[in-house]
Amino acid sequence: MNTLVCTQPGNFEYRAAPEPVLTPGNTVIKIKRIGICGTDLHAFEGTQPYFEYPRILGHELAAEIVDTDAAPGFGRGEAVTIIPYFNCGNCIACRSDKPNCCVSLKVCGVHIDGGMAEYLSVPSYSLVHSNGLTFDELALVEPLAIGAHGIRRAGVTPGEFALVIGAGPIGLGAMEFARIAGANVIAMDINTSRLAFCKDRLKIGHTVNALSEDVMEQIRDITHGDMPTVVIDATGSQKAINNAFQYLAHGGRYVLIGLQKGEISFSHPEFHKREGTLMSSRNATRADFELVMLALKDKQIDPLTYITHRVTFDQVKGEFPSWLKPENGVIKAMVET
Repeated sequence: MNTLVCTQPGNFEYRAAPEPVLTPGNTVIKIKRIGICGTDLHAFEGTQPYFEYPRILGHELAAEIVDTDAAPGFGRGEAVTIIPYFNCGNCIACRSDKPNCCVSLKVCGVHIDGGMAEYLSVPSYSLVHSNGLTFDELALVEPLAIGAHGIRRAGVTPGEFALVIGAGPIGLGAMEFARIAGANVIAMDINTSRLAFCKDRLKIGHTVNALSEDVMEQIRDITHGDMPTVVIDATGSQKAINNAFQYLAHGGRYVLIGLQKGEISFSHPEFHKREGTLMSSRNATRADFELVMLALKDKQIDPLTYITHRVTFDQVKGEFPSWLKPENGVIKAMVET
């Protein structure tokens, strides 16, 4: 079979590899769609934490089952997606029903080889029924689930103001689920076209350009002087993460979905007097996947909003570098295999 390997930052190579064979407890799937996410882009750039080369990228997947073992209710030829966070099942996190932050977690396409291939063997416990969703929709479930998990971590309630910083695919998903939860959503980014996308396509009521000189005043005006009770970072930018502590309302919650390599720095007195809550949000759970799939089925989210670029598998190597350029307006590139 043909695979696409990121051999080192800035370089892809197509390589032949043997097709996976069925082993106990696993399922062989034929890849039909691969969504390109920020993790893939950062790996290509060389800025992704916990990453080693060479690596086959790809974890936003839609597929068909080729052969399966230990997967009751699943059958050959069935359309599926997967939960690409492979967990041990035994550690403190797994025993606490938090497999998304397993002590020895292996994320498909990050810590181990992923889905930029014709076929892939995955643990059978990772399979998710399609529930009638299309391949395009199935490949969007995972990135939307990341945002949904962050909103669930924040405990967003109707009527409160939620500031989501970063209007990439993960941030957009967080905005969608904050909206579904009933929040008044504020989108912040430095990219004017992304902010226009939030306003025009997602119908986000408030947008703020982080490069504006009066950011604090804008947010204070929007929130009637209170400031947001929920702040979500979906940038992975150290500067943005550190800067956002000042936007948090007294008694508010700050959730970090974005990830970067450096250290967080903030004023302890300012954070303490707010009695703020700081949380990380890692990956997603099956419950988040189910919530996303229900939202897609109920047309609360339009998947076609996200897919701005579409290529075939043999075009990925040539097109991938262009997806890093903001002027190309990429929200979600979808690979068809």
